[in-house]
Amino acid sequence: MAQVEIYSSPFCGFCHAAKRLLTQKGVDFAEVNVIEEPERRSEMVQRANGRTTVPQIFIAGEHVGGCDDLYALERDGRLDPLLAA
Repeated sequence: MAQVEIYSSPFCGFCHAAKRLLTQKGVDFAEVNVIEEPERRSEMVQRANGRTTVPQIFIAGEHVGGCDDLYALERDGRLDPLLAA
């Protein structure tokens, strides 16, 4: 299974929704809490091509976007193949 990373905040409903979807699919993910580790926010922005909102999600090192993007991948049937890579 591909490595999944998610930059998040504990106060973000979209972060909770993205993590819930990944958990329902049985996906282990590494989480970076940008509130507890504010110095990592600039890392997130750089990796996410300038996007500053959370969540920002990476699968196998590739940026897939935020929560809406993750759910769009799921709706289109493209999430499972990415996770299996």
